[in-house]
Parts: sequence; structure tokens; C-alpha cells
Amino acid sequence: MASQREPAAVDVSLRLNGRDVTLRVPAHRSLLDTLRDTLGLTGTKKVCNEGDCGACTVLVDGRPVYSCLTLAVACAGKHVETIEGLARDGDLHPVQQAFIDHDAYQCGFCTPGQVMSLVGLLRENASPSEDEVRRAVSGNLCRCGAYTNIVAAGLAAAKAKR
Repeated sequence: MASQREPAAVDVSLRLNGRDVTLRVPAHRSLLDTLRDTLGLTGTKKVCNEGDCGACTVLVDGRPVYSCLTLAVACAGKHVETIEGLARDGDLHPVQQAFIDHDAYQCGFCTPGQVMSLVGLLRENASPSEDEVRRAVSGNLCRCGAYTNIVAAGLAAAKAKR
């Protein structure tokens, strides 16, 4: 019987929510598991773990990615932002506030991924059309069906940021 070896671990340095972080992770570990299990940032949700639902969406160098499909080692030297990094000095990010104002969070399970997708969009396009907002969250599933409210929140956040 062949012995099983532990997978190789590597040091990864990245910028997480504005802070420099260095950690040692198995080379095969996803960014999602690193965020949740190693760093204790549980706002990023683990749902399908297959890249189908978008609940684990975070920003890597400003672009939305599914953290369940992204290896932590692939983020070395990059800036990773999670839902926990959006609020500043006790003030919610305009997208977070818009989700509250437009009842776009419903059960809340998909909300972090939806919010991060919209934050990524608004950083690229400060005045998106309704179709662009819909496209931005098209990879984020909402089991409650709050899509109309989510789109309204995205458009309101864009208006609030201008």
C-alpha cells in the first residue's frame, strides 16, 4: 500500500481588503477555502463549490471571480477584496446600502456575491444601463428570485456614487 503524502504547501503574499497578508496554504487550496477557513472571512459564501452559483464572488485586482474556482496561489501579488472590505469607517458601501434600501437581499445568502459583482461593474462603468447591471449579476443565482430588486439596487448605487 502506497503512503499518501500531504500536498505541498506554499507561501502566498497578497493584499486582502487593503492589508498585506502572507500565509502558507496547500498548493491546491481554493481562494474560497483560504478566505473562509484560514482567514475567518465567512462573508464569502460556499454554496455549490463548482462555479455555478456566484455566491463566492470576490474581486481580484478589481475583477469579479468565483473564489471556489480560483486557487489561492494564483492570487499571489494580487489585491483581493471581499464583502468584509467594502464598508469604511462604519459606513456601508453604496451598493450595500442600495441592497438594504431596495430590499434586494431577501434571504441574504447570494447577497455577498451579488454585491461584489456590482461593485466590480460600478468601478468599471459608473453609469451602467439596466442591461449592463443585469449582465453583471447574470452569474449570480438568487434562489429567492429578487432579481428585480437586485437590478434596482445596482442602478440606485450607480446613481448614488455619481
